[in-house]
Amino acid sequence: MAGHSQFKNIMHRKGAQDAKRARAFAKLIREITVSARQGLPDPAFNPRLRSAVQAARVANMSKDTIDRAIKKATGAGGGDDYVEVRYEGYGPAGVAIIVETLTDNRNRTASDIRSAFSKYGGALGETGSVSFQFDRNGVIRFPAAAGSADAVLEAAIEAGADDVESGEEGHEIRTAIEDLFTVRDALEEKFGPAESAKLEWRPNVTVPLDEEKARSVLKLIDVLDEHDDVQAVTANFEVSEEILARLSA
Repeated sequence: MAGHSQFKNIMHRKGAQDAKRARAFAKLIREITVSARQGLPDPAFNPRLRSAVQAARVANMSKDTIDRAIKKATGAGGGDDYVEVRYEGYGPAGVAIIVETLTDNRNRTASDIRSAFSKYGGALGETGSVSFQFDRNGVIRFPAAAGSADAVLEAAIEAGADDVESGEEGHEIRTAIEDLFTVRDALEEKFGPAESAKLEWRPNVTVPLDEEKARSVLKLIDVLDEHDDVQAVTANFEVSEEILARLSA
């Protein structure tokens, strides 16, 4: 399991699914709000908002909830004023971690993130202290039923994508940052709505972990991911399937 998987499979081992769903919805609403405020409030003319709305639909968020989030962002007062802040640091075993947040209080968020790193055996660094160990790409995901691996590959190449990986869980298309939405639009004409289309960090060097170190790193990842201001956590570790199975038990 690579660190860029966002650890959804790890998180399933916990209880309190309703609380997780509420937290996930809150983060999606925050992304919709920021996207609507930064561009036009119409997803058809705002690529980032369109992606945020699609992600919310995939998560089974109701249309009314999505519409309320857009109206709140563009109405009088505009709601909370969120800003994007990236934090970087090292976790246990020297694992590099990038934390992306949307916050309305930089001081609070920075203090909480720093405290989490410190409590769970890591150290928060300066911006740029670990990002050189990652590449920034556009990533588009389609369900496996959208088309065959050959069909998706051919269409992705024609649209200008950099790479495609297809498997039982679906198709993942990687693009240059500036090509993300152009490639997405071209592929959606052939295969229907994408499950997601966003910029992601991908490690260009990874750190293999044994079970003890993996447990420590995943605990820190969980704590960071559960923070209300955190939108995404990416780390450059690798864990074997055997270790992952034991940790998930």
